[in-house]
Amino acid sequence: MDISKIVITGAFGYSGHYIANALLGRGYTLATLTNKPDITHSTKKKIQAYPLRFDSPKLIASVMESADVFINTYWIRFPYRGLTFNQAIENTRTLFHTAKNAGIKRIVHISITNPSLSSSLPYFRGKALIEKELENLGVSYAIIRPTVIFGKEDILINNIAYLLRRFPLFIIPGKGNYKIQPIFVEDLANLVVETMNESNNITIDAVGPETYTFRDLILEICTAIHKYPTILHSPPWAIYIFSKLFSLYLNDILLTKNEIHGLMNNLLISHQPPLGKTSFRQWVRQNHDTLGTHYASELAHHYQR
Repeated sequence: MDISKIVITGAFGYSGHYIANALLGRGYTLATLTNKPDITHSTKKKIQAYPLRFDSPKLIASVMESADVFINTYWIRFPYRGLTFNQAIENTRTLFHTAKNAGIKRIVHISITNPSLSSSLPYFRGKALIEKELENLGVSYAIIRPTVIFGKEDILINNIAYLLRRFPLFIIPGKGNYKIQPIFVEDLANLVVETMNESNNITIDAVGPETYTFRDLILEICTAIHKYPTILHSPPWAIYIFSKLFSLYLNDILLTKNEIHGLMNNLLISHQPPLGKTSFRQWVRQNHDTLGTHYASELAHHYQR
């Protein structure tokens, strides 16, 4: 497919930034719909930036009109300031239908492993509803389902390392024997580029080459940063209460019920062959000197501007 222009949501966010860099490195022209149109960013001069205004569908349509591909990274990690998962679903539907009406030829959507319409977890159920919407839209699509994404500027893995560096105890929900297959952010970006250029409808999992139990993943980080706190095991409800209290101290949201139960229900692994190539073990050891040296605030990054 000949591609003259690509529209991506969140090109100045975490995964969106790496996807945008991968596209720019291959010579594509990009525009982004973003909640951070005024941000100072290394790639801003190379990307046309427009505000992501769901109350102005005409603005979204005007950005998409001359584009061939739409890459969607938009979603919310948790409800905040009145924005719910149901609203995020409606917002994503607006993006998809506006893209179709604007003549977009292909949509690449970032989802999550193991979404389910019957899930009791709003995050995973919402992702499943959006996938179904895209499948029935009538536009060529690729659905990419990553697990936990790691890399520089990452929040989750970085903040685990931050806690391991600073406290003598680290609490794990349950036995810690549930599994996780983290994927490197640049591997995810390369998958987006590859699937963008295909024509058939595809749904693939984006996972790394290594599978860990959650306890072993924590121990890998401990080894990399040379910190060895005592690891305790606790019921999920106690972890949630602890994370709520710690969130108040940090003025952030450290962990959510969706994340605790999604992890413990083995939803962050895949039964497909791994498409990521980068070793988590090698990466954390190569980045041991910077990993977890500062706390990365979700609220500060997305809301407190």
